[in-house]
Amino acid sequence: MPTQEDVLGYAESLSNWGRWGDDDELGTLNHITDGVRLAAARAVRHGRSVSCAWEVAVPQEMERSTTACPCFADLPAAGGMPLPGFRNDRHWGYSSERLGLTFHGNTITHLDAPCHVFWDGAMYNGRPHTLVDAETGSAWAAVTAAADGIVTRGVLLDVAQVRGVPWLEPGDGVFPEDLEEAERRQGVRVRPGDAVLLRTGHGRVRHEGGQTGGVTQPGWHASCLPWLHERQVALICADSPQDVQPSGYDELAMPVHTVGLVAMGLWMVDNCDLEACAATAAELGQWDFQLAIAPVRFAGTSGSPVNPIATF
Repeated sequence: MPTQEDVLGYAESLSNWGRWGDDDELGTLNHITDGVRLAAARAVRHGRSVSCAWEVAVPQEMERSTTACPCFADLPAAGGMPLPGFRNDRHWGYSSERLGLTFHGNTITHLDAPCHVFWDGAMYNGRPHTLVDAETGSAWAAVTAAADGIVTRGVLLDVAQVRGVPWLEPGDGVFPEDLEEAERRQGVRVRPGDAVLLRTGHGRVRHEGGQTGGVTQPGWHASCLPWLHERQVALICADSPQDVQPSGYDELAMPVHTVGLVAMGLWMVDNCDLEACAATAAELGQWDFQLAIAPVRFAGTSGSPVNPIATF
């Protein structure tokens, strides 16, 4: 079990600063080479696709305005439309929404870009946090660095199944030995450039009991960080907000986010729904697949809502 000093030391021992050049903003996504993408395509053996995201519900406190009109020409302002075709077409209608949401947190499935977290005033690759501006967003390592999408081989490690429980309890950490036991039982091995999808069963808890409150949850223990670095993992996904809470360290509330994003440049997808993915993997006897993630190109943002697609 690493001590707090050990974990604080990961900021240097696991650092990828300068590894891919001083101007690199991709971090661990650099592990996804053309060869890795081709290997991911070869992981498609059945042609079945599964979403790994939660449906985004719209609670009352979230802004949502919808206009639906069965006949556009019946709108009072229709006569002012600049195109005659729209003014005269009495069959055409439309609906439109304006949504406002905060995607970071413990509910919405979202991608974290490296600029999401600072440590001692620094972001990934040593850039100062002052490059993030409230009006213009981040000028460094924003989600738009992944504008070409993330397509790689995904590996689902079902730790809840390995431990023989329906789900890990809040505060239960996942350790490297859990990951390797899952590899052994499932007959799969994490390779450089892979995305690792961690199932703790927290998604099942949400399905059966609704959204859980508070900040106590199962997840990655900080001891997994050297393992992820050694295996050259490109991306981590979890059915919780990644870090086990409480973390077990007084000075590091979220060591996986902190060391991962700032030191390693490790991109991560929080709050996945991995229940259908796990059921499909068990049915097909296949625990690797092609994973495709296309973040919205929000300029300067620290992440994006996403819908990861696993294709078996």
